[in-house]
Amino acid sequence: MSFPQTFVEKFLSKKSGQKNLKAGTIVTVEPDHLLTHDNTAAIIGKISPELEEYGIVNKNLPLIVIDHIVPASTSKSALNHKKIREFVEKHGVKNFYDAGNGVCHQVVLEKGHALPGKLIVGSDSHTCSYGAMNVFSTGIDRTEAACLLLTGKLWLKIPETIKINLTGSLNEGVYAKDLILTIVGELTSSGASYKFLEFHGGKSLSISERFTLANMAVEMDGKGGVFPCDQTTKNYLKEKCDISSSEYEELWADEDAEYYDEYNFDLDKVVPMLAKPHKPDNVIPIEDYKEELLFDQFFLGTCTNGRLDDLKIAAEILEGKKIKKGCRMIVAPASKSILKKAMSEGYIEILLEAGAIITPPGCGPCLGGHMGVLAPEEKCLSTANRNFKGRMGCKESEIYLASPATVACSALYGKLVDPRKVLEN
Repeated sequence: MSFPQTFVEKFLSKKSGQKNLKAGTIVTVEPDHLLTHDNTAAIIGKISPELEEYGIVNKNLPLIVIDHIVPASTSKSALNHKKIREFVEKHGVKNFYDAGNGVCHQVVLEKGHALPGKLIVGSDSHTCSYGAMNVFSTGIDRTEAACLLLTGKLWLKIPETIKINLTGSLNEGVYAKDLILTIVGELTSSGASYKFLEFHGGKSLSISERFTLANMAVEMDGKGGVFPCDQTTKNYLKEKCDISSSEYEELWADEDAEYYDEYNFDLDKVVPMLAKPHKPDNVIPIEDYKEELLFDQFFLGTCTNGRLDDLKIAAEILEGKKIKKGCRMIVAPASKSILKKAMSEGYIEILLEAGAIITPPGCGPCLGGHMGVLAPEEKCLSTANRNFKGRMGCKESEIYLASPATVACSALYGKLVDPRKVLEN
């Protein structure tokens, strides 16, 4: 007897070769891809003898991107990169993207690996980003990743699903980052523990905006987040990746599927938001933040908000202007292709003239590895997805999260500014 299913119930039923499975069922699946980055060295170090004896199960399984500490900042990180390159060469890994290509999640998107109907897991928690493309994607542990390289198989428990209904459209000065901070604030940082988010509606959102939303599903402790494959998805794949709809298989939930919970968000009512330290759910509308909040550093980039539209937003705000004297602004394009396009469009020149520092494509200061580490008692306004204590390299500093527009507008004044007030002028 068949019954209506959520996306993840239907997807994992199919991938496990079974029918009509419900949430809570444990299945064994064979992922299409395993994403790893600089931590590849640690992962293969767990299984060195087995790799010598058996090799990897499938040369097309790994997607390896060196992106976290680019270029290498210490001899230790350089050695990690060297080990990864040697592993790729020895085992004939087909999909390897060396330092300088960009943030792993953006590279996977641009290279056409994140196709509707695919199952992608990764040794990075923000692997959930590919849900923007109707992909089942989620983060896994390094030990699980190591086993997957050898066996090609992984077990998963089918998660329950939370339905997120999106209606309306975002107003001027309000962006996808404000929307996801609103959602995270409503659900809280533990409100989707081992749950999958299904985004319904939101047809006005671009792939880049959907990526921002799916990327932060894990900030609610979610297993992942997914959008349907619609015309926006198909157009992106055709225009950006030259991939036609015959090359992938879209899948979506049944209309009468049962959900663990359901939330409604009217995009017309979303306002610019700020996440205060030290959790992404510690949010407040910027218009309600009455105290003067000064910043030392402004950061635009990451897998959440380092794409071309984000750089364009900042460039349009900063054109012909200078960031506040005594402040720093760091811009990390999410990929080499984005950097090249931003250069040809003139965005990079505008940002440089405004006083910004442009880093190589990659994670940059997001993880606190290098290039933008904070000093004690400094405050940073960032477009990243996390503001945990010590996230940018110093436990005595503070990180606030906001949209690219809020970051750019605030950089002009050296303090928190509602972007709508700047854009009105």
